[in-house]
Amino acid sequence: MKRETPESGTGYASRTTPHAFVAPQTVLVVDDEPTARIALTARLKRLGYRVIEAVDGKAGLDALRREQPDLTIVDWMMPEMDGPSFCECVRQDPELLTSQILMMTGHDQPEQIAEGLARGADDFLSKAASKYEITARVQTGMRAATLIRRLRDATEEIRQKQEALEQELQSAARYVESLLPQPGIILPGVRMVHAYRPSLALGGDLFNIVPWSDDFLGLYLLDASGHGVSPALRSSSFSTFLRRDSLLRHVGSNDPGAILTEANKQFPLTETGHYFTIVFASLDLRCHTLSYATAGHGGALLHRRSGEVCWMAQPNLPLGFDSSTSYVTATLPIGPGDRLYLLSDGLYEFPAASGELWGQGRLETTIQALGQQPLETVITETIAEAVRWQGHEQFPDDVALMGVEVAI
Repeated sequence: MKRETPESGTGYASRTTPHAFVAPQTVLVVDDEPTARIALTARLKRLGYRVIEAVDGKAGLDALRREQPDLTIVDWMMPEMDGPSFCECVRQDPELLTSQILMMTGHDQPEQIAEGLARGADDFLSKAASKYEITARVQTGMRAATLIRRLRDATEEIRQKQEALEQELQSAARYVESLLPQPGIILPGVRMVHAYRPSLALGGDLFNIVPWSDDFLGLYLLDASGHGVSPALRSSSFSTFLRRDSLLRHVGSNDPGAILTEANKQFPLTETGHYFTIVFASLDLRCHTLSYATAGHGGALLHRRSGEVCWMAQPNLPLGFDSSTSYVTATLPIGPGDRLYLLSDGLYEFPAASGELWGQGRLETTIQALGQQPLETVITETIAEAVRWQGHEQFPDDVALMGVEVAI
């Protein structure tokens, strides 16, 4: 008969790799009967396992918590705490519930085995089992324990990576927020208030103002397709193009249509098919006009003091699809008390629990209902109403809303 050696178990590395040492797997043996416990311990050690002994169920629980063995072999019949009760305690402990437990028993009736499994055992080992069955049962338990540990380690690794990713996204969100304009008076008689709610998957929504002169102002809201740090950085790069000095150099005009036509050439589709949508508006206090152009964007909403609502949108391609596309400027009169709202599609293209989208119609109704309340209130309550509709705080996409009020 072949003699058992440490290499016949799973505790040590094979002789083919003499310099690679693997720490032996650990077995906890819980049995109040000294002879049976000592005999099983000796056999497990010959198989190459590290063995810990406990003389009863309570001592076994303490050893399990302290040593965290790969496999626990527990006797069914023990005073104070028997094997099934031991298993129940293990399964009720969040720190121990994944432990592999092999119940050792003289009971071999189906109903008794079913009871043991129902109360938390993973497998059974008869006290009359041969050494070959003992080896096989233990190795089976060890394989399961190894898989569980690997899964737990992989889950922890994923959790750590997720935490690192969330920190990176939060850092990117703070960077994007640092690019946003300061609310307040942006021209004599013109106030601006905004709200920005980045999603968990950071996107590329970005808005800002372009001060042309003391009575002329540019405003825009752009969105890079896709989510993550890359779209946010692409939006940041686009915002550099949209600075006053850059526009004067590349476009030579403050006309919204001309600006988008040039931007369409400067920012083609990426190799992965990503693009920009944008609404660009110009407010002229001398002529009391509001000019705008859009590229694949839902546009802006003009809420007049009279209560009338006008959506400022044009059906056309996003930027980058066709370098020959020209974008046209539209112009509207604007007067005291009128309010302009530039907004991202994340503010209305989100579902309730039923799957129904909030939509532009409900957004428009909300802003109309808020009427001439302070601009800060309109911005805050519009976001709050959107949150109530979807039933939770976190939007699936970036939400940006900029409100501009003309007082003169």
